Amino acid sequence: MEEKKKIIRVVTSGMSFKLIPGQLKFLSNYYEVIGVSSQSPVLEEISTSEGIEIIPIELERHISLYKDLKSLYKLYRLFKNEKPHIVHSITPKAGLLSMMASYLARVPNRLHTFTGLIFPTQTGLFKKLLITTDRILCSCATRIFPEGNGVKNDLEKFKITSKPLKVLANGNVNGIDIDYFSMQHFSEDNQKETRANLKIDKKEFVFVFAGRLVKDKGINELISVFNKLCQTEQDVTLLLVGIYEEKLDPLLPETINSIKNNPKIIETGWVTDVRPYFAISDALAFPSYREGFPNVVMQAGAMQLPCIVTDINGCNEIIEHNETGIIIPVKDELALYNAMSYVLNNQSESNKMGAVSRQFITTKFERSIVWKALLSEYKSLN
Repeated sequence: MEEKKKIIRVVTSGMSFKLIPGQLKFLSNYYEVIGVSSQSPVLEEISTSEGIEIIPIELERHISLYKDLKSLYKLYRLFKNEKPHIVHSITPKAGLLSMMASYLARVPNRLHTFTGLIFPTQTGLFKKLLITTDRILCSCATRIFPEGNGVKNDLEKFKITSKPLKVLANGNVNGIDIDYFSMQHFSEDNQKETRANLKIDKKEFVFVFAGRLVKDKGINELISVFNKLCQTEQDVTLLLVGIYEEKLDPLLPETINSIKNNPKIIETGWVTDVRPYFAISDALAFPSYREGFPNVVMQAGAMQLPCIVTDINGCNEIIEHNETGIIIPVKDELALYNAMSYVLNNQSESNKMGAVSRQFITTKFERSIVWKALLSEYKSLN
């Protein structure tokens, strides 16, 4: 029996492996797969569920010259010892360091997937630094996969690389499990119980946001708009599913104050399963400033929610304006208010959008489509 070729998949944080559930297990049918990330409590769980070895190497999310050089050396030593056929990274710092290390270690196939770009929304020297690091990453990689066409266009626009850029399948790093993200798992009694636990009356129209509660996700604008909506609409609730990141990207003090004091805003904190919250919601409000290819929007669409999203990478590839949701400009509170008012006051049209959205997601982003495209790409490498 022919020995399986070796693949090393690298992410910065162990939590990033949760962006690709099942994918590494699928690839293990064809390759020997090793994962690499910073030490994390989730690594043992992921190693078991995916059936792979995971090697911890500390990778700082922020710039830290000494720690980054130390990580670069450890990755280089690992690649020299393991001699993988492919090194494939999917997050920024992991991408930069693993592409440099695999280049130095002469790994034949060095792949990176850009799941989102930070520099387009930055300014000044920091923006120049980010562009430079992405150019170094690309110069060391042999193949580059933008997660979607929006990311691809930005890489071309800013001349990050002259190498060919390929979007696998229709975009996204892992696709979506259509059977898992389905309303069929949530009966009317399930929904009543969840609403009761959250103290949401059955007559309430529920907007849901899922993700990090940070400035870059448009939370300041969302809370401001929702407060205005509450002045004219009585039976409306905003459900926030996620956690704060006070050190990395804090919200305005007035936003925090509103969240804590508006009884119509309900926080769930961190959850392992967003589906029960989507199941009791009527629309997704996702006014993010930047994304690569957001899983939240696909998940909500698969669960038949009309989605209000901003006109940014990924979101405008998942949502068709006025067909499966509403696309608005970034940081435009008036447009967000009008969109939220529309879905609230035109629920028949909103429900149609949600139904069409599931059909669209199923056709373009079902998980097996993405996995097969990735496997085909791996098999094409010598």
